[in-house]
Amino acid sequence: MSLKHLIMPPDKVYFDLLERQAVNVTEAARQLLDLTKNFTSIKEKRLEIEVLEHTGDEITHEIYERLNKRIRPPFDPEDISKLASALDEVLDYVDGTIQRMLYYGIHSSDSYMIELAKLIHLSTIEIEAAVKSMRSMKDPRYIEERCIEVNRLENLADDELSKAMTNLFNTDNAIAIIKLKDIYDYLEMATDCCEDVADVLSDIAIRHSSA
Repeated sequence: MSLKHLIMPPDKVYFDLLERQAVNVTEAARQLLDLTKNFTSIKEKRLEIEVLEHTGDEITHEIYERLNKRIRPPFDPEDISKLASALDEVLDYVDGTIQRMLYYGIHSSDSYMIELAKLIHLSTIEIEAAVKSMRSMKDPRYIEERCIEVNRLENLADDELSKAMTNLFNTDNAIAIIKLKDIYDYLEMATDCCEDVADVLSDIAIRHSSA
């Protein structure tokens, strides 16, 4: 351990906050998947996810406050900031998806929504595992493997979006096309945000393994 670490050890509260956020994101994704499978009580379910989104905002704000106060993080401050922001973006798109379902008056989900929600949830599970491994960083390769899986899931989401759009544009209801396209896009963008999280985690793991 370096003299700098002995004099001013990294603040491990960052790990607590990031782990809480990762758990929070996974729970929001789980609730989204449950909603698409059981499309009832949308308003109530949206309120539950909105609470998670607000909790995520509070956690992100606390991370930024610690960074602004120069409370020393265990990794590069820019990486911590990027990771916090990317996790928050996943929450925003999950919440935004359900918000659109509610505002557009969607009465039922379909197989594409369910599959995309499933891919989001699977991605968040991998992210949560990777974030929790950051605390000890005993096996950077484990984190990289989780990130590779998130990238694979995002590719599957791209394929699912393509199938959804092809099917959608074979219909002739212009209003339904506009509404559903927006929802499909938001679901797919949530997987893009998961990939953004994975990219930050992978960068951290690679730098740590070569340190």
